This record gives sequence, structure tokens and C-alpha cells, in this order.
Amino acid sequence: MRIVAHCILAAGTLAVLAATSHAAERVTLSNGFEMRCDHHARVGTRVRLYLSAGENNYIELRPEEIASFEQIPDPPAQQAPPSAHASSSDAKLNPGDLREMLAEAGHEHNLDVDLLASLVKAESSGNARAVSRAGARGLMQLMPATAAGLGVADSFKPDENVNGGSTYLDELLTRYHENLAMALAAYNAGPAAVDRYHGIPPYHETRAYVARVIHEFNRRVLAREAQARQGSAAKVSPGSTPGR
Repeated sequence: MRIVAHCILAAGTLAVLAATSHAAERVTLSNGFEMRCDHHARVGTRVRLYLSAGENNYIELRPEEIASFEQIPDPPAQQAPPSAHASSSDAKLNPGDLREMLAEAGHEHNLDVDLLASLVKAESSGNARAVSRAGARGLMQLMPATAAGLGVADSFKPDENVNGGSTYLDELLTRYHENLAMALAAYNAGPAAVDRYHGIPPYHETRAYVARVIHEFNRRVLAREAQARQGSAAKVSPGSTPGR
């Protein structure tokens, strides 16, 4: 199993990353990257993108770095496309089936199954037909362009989505030298943003996402290790001598 860097983050680091913001505008940058903000304003020669409803949390960009703004409507949090005919029971996989699917993808890409499970929980809570406001789809929330580049024909098919998302995470971990925090930031905000800021971008949504996935991954690993210790202890019956 590959070793990912910076898996266990200190509580203080997680707290810093965990700040969240509500986005009401989609911002398309000149380099093609998209991000979300609550609102924006022109301040002097710069444009401020406010990451929350107040005026304290923002980043500043040059006007030429921004291609367009678009208001984000408030649709239901999860919605299926009109062509979907799956029943509600199809939307959430059986936990055992999902675990098996993640285990197969983890084996293929040398990724910890608990890491993939943590990402799926953060992205879709296991809803195979989840659609984000930005248009990301399925269990691992693949954007249509990303899915196409990964060879995913239908993001609502759980196996295709998991294989595509696992391939993408594998590529990002390789790109960022097994640094899990940076790979997750790139999964959420795009590699261009991570490269631009030489680390986790100062987007509240991205920092909260990284903290959430790593916290869940740590929790699962610790629970797995505790269960393994209990299993080992149970094999040694009272009064017996291990190794004999």
C-alpha cells in the first residue's frame, strides 16, 4: 500500500482548514479554472472575491485574471438528470457492495480503501446519483470534462465513477509526490489552483474539504487498527502461550 505524505494532521491545522463559506457566484478565471465565492467587488485596481457573506474573508485578483462571473441558482442539493430512471433505492449503494467496489479500485491503483471511502463520503455520502451545483456527478463527483478525460462514459454508473475518481486521485498523488493534502486540494479546486499557490489554495471551501477528508481517513484508519488489535487478542485464549 502506498504511503501518502501528511496524512495525520494536527488538530490545529485541521481547525484552520475547516473554515467554510457559502458560494453564490461561479467565477471563471482566464486560465480556465472555476471557483465559487459569495460575492465580489472592485476595490481600486483589484477585484475582491469574498469567500463568505462578510467582508473579512477574500482573495484579490487582477481584472485580467477573471473571465466571467455567473450567479449560482439554489437548486436542490442533489438532483438527477431528466434522463435518469433509477429508483431511490439505486441512489445509495449497499455498504458492502460499495466497500467491495472501493477495495477493487484501491487494489488496482495502490490506494487505501479507507482513503477512497473517506473521499466518497465527503463528495456524495454514497449517493451514486449526486449532482453538485457546479455539475460534478456521482459517487466521487467527477466534472463532465474530467470524466471524459478519464474515459468515464457515464458518471452515474458507480463502477465507472469509482474507477475514474480513483485514477484521478492516483494521478494527483503522483503529481504531488504522495502529499495527500495537496492531492485532495487539487481534487477539489483543480491542479492549476494548487500550482498557482504552491500548496493548498486559500479557498475556504477547499481547506474545509481537505480537513474533512483527512479527518475521516484518520478516524477510519485508527478504527481499523483498533479492530485488528482486538482480533489478535481474541486469538490468544486465556492461559495459552503465544507462539506455541
